[in-house]
Amino acid sequence: MAFRATPGRTPPGPGPGHRSRIPSASFPSPQPPMAGPGGIEEEDEEEPAEIHLCVLWSSGYLGIAYYDTSDSTIHFMPDAPDHESLKLLQRVLDEINPQSVVTSAKQDEAMTRFLGKLASEEHREPKGPEIILLPSVDFGPEISKQRLLSGNYSFISDSMTATEKILFLSSIIPFDCVLTVRALGGLLKFLSRRRIGVELEDYNVGVPILGFKKFVLTHLVSIDQDTYSVLQIFKSESHPSVYKVASGLKEGLSLFGILNRCRCKWGQKLLRLWFTRPTRELRELNSRLDVIQFFLMPQNLDMAQMLHRLLSHIKNVPLILKRMKLSHTKVSDWQVLYKTVYSALGLRDACRSLPQSIQLFQDIAQEFSDDLHHIASLIGKVVDFEESLAENRFTVLPNIDPDIDAKKRRLMGLPSFLTEVAQKELENLDSRIPSCSVIYIPLIGFLLSIPRLPFMVESSDFEIEGLDFMFLSEDKLHYRSARTKELDTLLGDLHCEIRDQETLLMYQLQCQVLARASVLTRVLDLASRLDVLLALASAARDYGYSRPHYSPCIHGVRIRNGRHPLMELCARTFVPNSTDCGGDQGRVKVITGPNSSGKSIYLKQVGLITFMALVGSFVPAEEAEIGVIDAIFTRIHSCESVSLGLSTFMIDLNQVAKAVNNATEHSLVLIDEFGKGTNSVDGLALLAAVLRHWLALGPSCPHVFVATNFLSLVQLQLLPQGPLVQYLTMETCEDGEDLVFFYQLCQGVASASHASHTAAQAGLPDPLIARGKEVSDLIHSGKPIKATNELLRRNQMENCQALVDKFLKLDLEDPTLDLDIFISQEVLPAAPTIL
Repeated sequence: MAFRATPGRTPPGPGPGHRSRIPSASFPSPQPPMAGPGGIEEEDEEEPAEIHLCVLWSSGYLGIAYYDTSDSTIHFMPDAPDHESLKLLQRVLDEINPQSVVTSAKQDEAMTRFLGKLASEEHREPKGPEIILLPSVDFGPEISKQRLLSGNYSFISDSMTATEKILFLSSIIPFDCVLTVRALGGLLKFLSRRRIGVELEDYNVGVPILGFKKFVLTHLVSIDQDTYSVLQIFKSESHPSVYKVASGLKEGLSLFGILNRCRCKWGQKLLRLWFTRPTRELRELNSRLDVIQFFLMPQNLDMAQMLHRLLSHIKNVPLILKRMKLSHTKVSDWQVLYKTVYSALGLRDACRSLPQSIQLFQDIAQEFSDDLHHIASLIGKVVDFEESLAENRFTVLPNIDPDIDAKKRRLMGLPSFLTEVAQKELENLDSRIPSCSVIYIPLIGFLLSIPRLPFMVESSDFEIEGLDFMFLSEDKLHYRSARTKELDTLLGDLHCEIRDQETLLMYQLQCQVLARASVLTRVLDLASRLDVLLALASAARDYGYSRPHYSPCIHGVRIRNGRHPLMELCARTFVPNSTDCGGDQGRVKVITGPNSSGKSIYLKQVGLITFMALVGSFVPAEEAEIGVIDAIFTRIHSCESVSLGLSTFMIDLNQVAKAVNNATEHSLVLIDEFGKGTNSVDGLALLAAVLRHWLALGPSCPHVFVATNFLSLVQLQLLPQGPLVQYLTMETCEDGEDLVFFYQLCQGVASASHASHTAAQAGLPDPLIARGKEVSDLIHSGKPIKATNELLRRNQMENCQALVDKFLKLDLEDPTLDLDIFISQEVLPAAPTIL
């Protein structure tokens, strides 16, 4: 701040920083504050999330815990049985994709083999997790328990006694699960040693832990990454913006892309989590469907839109709480938190008016407690959002601290007071000095500033009697005078004192918020769940989806007039098809038909409808009845990669082997054109062998859909006859030389693949298609194939004609023409191509 007085001028009044404010002790307006000019309303870009997993395996049981830096939360899985092959552990690794795996250095042979396999993946692309071995003493039951109980957690109030803290943690952590407790203790030891996320902080600053959450995998449906890819459940594409090339990818045309209408980031994360964890738990699935069905009612459309608007203000609360824990809170964080809490209160009030028979509405109405009102009240009464954004630091409203108010009044009164001081200083200065000003610089104090005059050239010229020269800046000389020293003594460093006191208030406010962190975390959980279900309801309304029904008494699925959720958006017309694999009849369905008749689309349609039902979404069908499904296996497209070092056919074999080795009577297996990557006889033999293996299981055979162009599979009767096999085909009709596709599934077997028709559609030349059809007919009739010279004769004629044209252009009457040269340069080189 600088204030100037010049002889003959009227001293200026308060600067533009001065404004009058009406203090208010009442509860703030329900409208969240809007960001002013230059204000930062949007959240900061998050750092890439890291997950660090700790695992123990003993006596056939698995204990798992992991720390997620995105929400500073520890997730744990209660002790779960696992086979020596550690399939459950592999599934956890595939799902959470940790950066590091922490375990005890003392392990049995099965875990050692598993860790050795993981370690070998560290040098591949994508890179495997880092294996970290800690001494077995760090995983002791008692030391792990003490480590858990003595931890400093922001969601536990400091006012709790030791006994109360133990009881509180016992309600969250299953201390009777010894392996889980040991895994949690080892994870805490690793976090404190590596100092994850606080590497640059003081050593007394611990890794922030904002909560403990339980996760289970016992009711989940097994789906591998190949299935997610070929069914286009997820599809990543390069981002078109040059500014996001580094961050990489965006969602392409995929099931997740068309259903993701979430308004908050945590809703999108939860939807992705549901997609990676399809479940068989009927109670959970029906609770999701109940909410979707409620919002699909026409009379509830306005309510759904209002809730969606409120959810758009639910921001990244865990990131804000983490910054509070580390004392890194920004001005925008308070504004974002204030909006989030007010939106949560709006959600609570809205859900209290909705039917409490729906569990989600009841949970929001009850668990969005008055603590939210308290947090909003504190922030609204304490934080001066307008001034905070203007000064880019935390400032408080009037009437919060009398001492701060008094110092601010003194600071605001300085302009007129310093104008008077400058006027008095000017009277005592040399008459050649036209003006002066008294300025205040934080941490330095009050200074007398005068303009640099023409005769002030050398540093010795800066000396003025009675003044102490300080520095030269921007042609202004700055001095300390007796009056400025007196001002320093009387007023002190007001600006810094105000800032220090406001920072102390901010810390106290942070402590109040952190003490209620568990409520804010629960708000995020329930709000994101509501956001996902509103998004699924919006998609179901726009695309005409219906509610699936779950029948534990049937095996497989029954679908009436199902549609492919992605293809129906791309095609002008889409023909629906039904599916019935809900009993012991027709467990293996062999689908034949011409190329491009819709066999692959039908397989994907069955897989996608089943998957959507298992995540609790409405499905694109008139009716759908879903039985017990424990896994979905596919062999539809080869996911080729140079890093795998495998041939296309080897990748196909791996996918089929995974289905053969793991599919149960409750599994759904989708196979498209298996065997085409090798010799046709060998491929046909492998396909028949795989199907016969499953058919030999009888009622324990999985539900298999096979699309193939190996018509010999049926013609040579390579499969046993019986009720387990059902032959289907895609209906077509030949209209002269044209082939009309009806895309309708019906009983029967295709008579031909009609590859020549597909080749014509692809634009191959007619002679090639005719020759291909001729060879195919000869093979099927058992006649020998004779080579054709038609193409050679046509090339010879073209070359002869070109040579004749050159000869006719010669002028034989030209005396300079040398026929020997023409013969040597044109005729002789062309001779091999025309003879």
